[in-house]
Amino acid sequence: MVRDRLLPATFGVLFLAAALAAQDESRARFSSNVQAVEVYATVTDASGEPVTGLRAGDFQLDDDGRSQTITTFAEGAFPLTVALGVDRSLSMAGEPLRLARRAAQSFLRQLRPDDRSMVVAISAEADVVAPLDAPREAQVQAVAGLDAWSTTALRDSVVKTLDRLAPEGGRQALVVFSDGTDRYSQVSAEAMLQRARRGSALVYPIVLGRAQVAVLSDLARLTGGRAFALRDAAGLDDALGSIGRELRHQYLLGYAPAGAVEPGRWHPIRLRVRGQETGAWRVRARDGYEAR
Repeated sequence: MVRDRLLPATFGVLFLAAALAAQDESRARFSSNVQAVEVYATVTDASGEPVTGLRAGDFQLDDDGRSQTITTFAEGAFPLTVALGVDRSLSMAGEPLRLARRAAQSFLRQLRPDDRSMVVAISAEADVVAPLDAPREAQVQAVAGLDAWSTTALRDSVVKTLDRLAPEGGRQALVVFSDGTDRYSQVSAEAMLQRARRGSALVYPIVLGRAQVAVLSDLARLTGGRAFALRDAAGLDDALGSIGRELRHQYLLGYAPAGAVEPGRWHPIRLRVRGQETGAWRVRARDGYEAR
């Protein structure tokens, strides 16, 4: 299980140090000959606000329990590829779906021009109603056109959306608006969590109208994202603002693993800020990677 102080992370291979130093998007990926790993990280204070201005020397990074030397470091709003999953099943009919549409439209309008986004309608299937190459305003209109329909295969839809994001490389996120109800998914909760753990996307579930759903909280922690539970519209803007601030203030740390990297084996990562091991700051990232 991911510890709360681990932070959002994407891992890769063969990235160019000069490009990373310039805060360009990295599209490296793991192989059996891992030469470098990159980690996207979020640090927040006791109030949940991003902590900025940290340097490479402020971080302690362990891979397989071994301390690593951070060779590449950058801070900023790196290019993002994000999928918005909107639950439009019959259990969301009425106010929940209205809130989900509003939230998704608001989030799309917060994205930067060089971010890429797609909209996925979640029901019995995961239907891409606005692909990555669609204009932003067309995506907003696609969300507006979503009506309640069919049953919910939430876990199936999460896995299918992560599979669609995977080939894109770079920094990825999945934001899901749902009531947390799942009916008729073929994918088990454990299989969904393991698929997310092996991927690169930060997952941010926003559960509307009920208490937090345990498996969605686990999904967020495993990937370095955050989970939100909102009983009404009052906290929606705050939740979206919090996600937006996190995605605009992240750290990118790169290192060449010290020690053997075994293909097919899980390599745990622990990242923390020196002097804050028991402090109020929270560092979040996915908890490791599987070398290929």
